[in-house]
Amino acid sequence: MKQSVLSISRTTGRFTSSVRMLPSFLIAGAQRCGTTSLYRALARHPLLLKPVLHKGVHYFDADYGRGLSWYQGHFPLRAAAARLARRHGTHPQAFESSPYYLFHPLAGERIAADLPGVRLIVLVRDPVERACSAHAHELARGYETESDFEQALELEERRLAGAEQSIRERPHIVHHAHRHHAYLARGRYAEQLDRLEPLFGRERVLVLDSHRFFAEPERTYDRVLDFLGLPHLGYPIFERHNGRPLPRPLPCSVRQRLRDHFEAYDTRLARWLGGEPSWRR
Repeated sequence: MKQSVLSISRTTGRFTSSVRMLPSFLIAGAQRCGTTSLYRALARHPLLLKPVLHKGVHYFDADYGRGLSWYQGHFPLRAAAARLARRHGTHPQAFESSPYYLFHPLAGERIAADLPGVRLIVLVRDPVERACSAHAHELARGYETESDFEQALELEERRLAGAEQSIRERPHIVHHAHRHHAYLARGRYAEQLDRLEPLFGRERVLVLDSHRFFAEPERTYDRVLDFLGLPHLGYPIFERHNGRPLPRPLPCSVRQRLRDHFEAYDTRLARWLGGEPSWRR
């Protein structure tokens, strides 16, 4: 029944895509860094309009072959946005959150081509913690078969070998390992952000430290609204979503090895955050 409803809704959205909005900004990543929590907080703002069906459309990574009208069909009608604009005196903005966009090698180029002027929001967290959390997440979802985290790390380089080249050569494939097994690679945030800079410039990319978001959600929320040029209409209730406990503590020796691995990337990340990442203090 649920799949039938989704199919009907998508078909209706596609036929009415020409009268629907396109997003003004995207939460582009990173995976397991609080994107769902931020998405749900922003979705409570009366001038921020989420997709009709679900949080992440994944058009610019997994479904680009479906075409822009398919993507536009996921968003609210412009007539509804116009009513909100008359009520609040400011134009609403549509958005979505697909955390694979940051890491996918073609997503940035596609976004820049199809959504000129769009803004990006990126959340980052301690990459060691992110890697552990991602492994537990993929394991629970059935996309990871290696239950031992350290063994999964050992397999990563081999699993991802040639993945980016394969995606560039066959742009519409979904590379399973690249999407689900990049525990270290996804935590090298600076590499991914530096790839976005020539496409969007620094001024259209807001990078947030998720530790600070959860510690001071009101302050982060204010920063986001200022970045988007939207009025402050009170605060939503801030909640954590999609948290997943780790099966066992990470041995200190492994943690230090991973911390050393990420050190140079965290140093480069400081220019995006405007200071040293919280986990390096």
